Amino acid sequence: MKILNAGAPPAVYSNMPPSKTTKKHAKTAPDAWFTSQLMEWHATHNRREMPWKGEKDPYRIWLSEIILQQTRVEQGWAYYLRFTEAYPTVQQLAAAPDESVFKLWEGLGYYSRCRNLLAAARQIVAQHGGIFPADYQQIINLKGVGPYTAAAIASFAFGLPHAVVDGNVIRVLARFFGIDTAFDSTEGKKQFARKAQQLLHLPAPGAYNQAMMDFGATVCTPQKPQCGQCPLATHCEARLHSLTSSLPVKGKKLLRRDRLLLYTVVKSEAGLLVRRRQQRDVWQDLYELVLIEPEDGQVPPLAEWQATLRAQLAMPGLVLTSLHGPLKQELTHQTIRAMLAHGLVAKQPAPAGYEWADEERLRQLAFPRLLARYLQQTNGAQASIF
Repeated sequence: MKILNAGAPPAVYSNMPPSKTTKKHAKTAPDAWFTSQLMEWHATHNRREMPWKGEKDPYRIWLSEIILQQTRVEQGWAYYLRFTEAYPTVQQLAAAPDESVFKLWEGLGYYSRCRNLLAAARQIVAQHGGIFPADYQQIINLKGVGPYTAAAIASFAFGLPHAVVDGNVIRVLARFFGIDTAFDSTEGKKQFARKAQQLLHLPAPGAYNQAMMDFGATVCTPQKPQCGQCPLATHCEARLHSLTSSLPVKGKKLLRRDRLLLYTVVKSEAGLLVRRRQQRDVWQDLYELVLIEPEDGQVPPLAEWQATLRAQLAMPGLVLTSLHGPLKQELTHQTIRAMLAHGLVAKQPAPAGYEWADEERLRQLAFPRLLARYLQQTNGAQASIF
């Protein structure tokens, strides 16, 4: 663990006129100076707009935070509006059918968030009488809620003194204080959490947390930070020592797995053959087409693919007609490549675990983004699957 020593302060980089606070603490830059400058920026220069900003309803705050996990604000915005329109209260979300909620979530990815969303909503109804808990420990005990989300809800909705620590906050703290401990290490997580809590503006913890996140998103950005507009630049360790591009430090390297998935659009007069993924794997609880995952990672000849499917589905009359792809989707730890074959078969009962889905039924089901886009494009093309 190391916090770099600043040395003499540089010239003022901010285009804002220095406040009285800036002049008073121009040499020491204690924690109080950091917090006061940040809160002044928030009050006078923070123009970042989001539909949940300033929200006091803990349900809506929680909903926005779950949607924004691993998701850019620009992408999550529309989903937030759709969810609040479809399910204005936690009771309505808790009572909603799983398939309807997953369909509304379709395309957002990281579907474990959606499962946790439903589980936590039902937990609130079952354990708290449908009233969102106002205690930090009860909030963090909700399914899918970690320290960051709990701190956000507690501070924004209830004014409780809990500092949020997300990627934006880590970046601001690492650069300003020169913290070069890997933020994803055990020591780093403790250090950043401790520092964030020390800086918290107790009279308005929610406003402080919003200021920190917005400052990291708009001024102290990952690439090309706006140092010339930064009210903290006079004492920023990264600026002093030319470490802006080096901080924060990430320790763990992401290991990626490459997977080949062979999907088949099996069509009969009854519709398309689909099933819900039950195994604990990517896209759990979403629907998919008939799947083969070859152990050797190779695409087999169409005749071999057809023979495998006939045996797997007990459909000796299945005929594969065409091959499409490859399609690709990047996940956090995996790169998915997919090939798709189209096949025809006479109408017959669906194999165990599958169902025949007609066009109306397909519109109700949530598919992985890769398959959802393919089915939409194919059905919209001249050679429709229906």
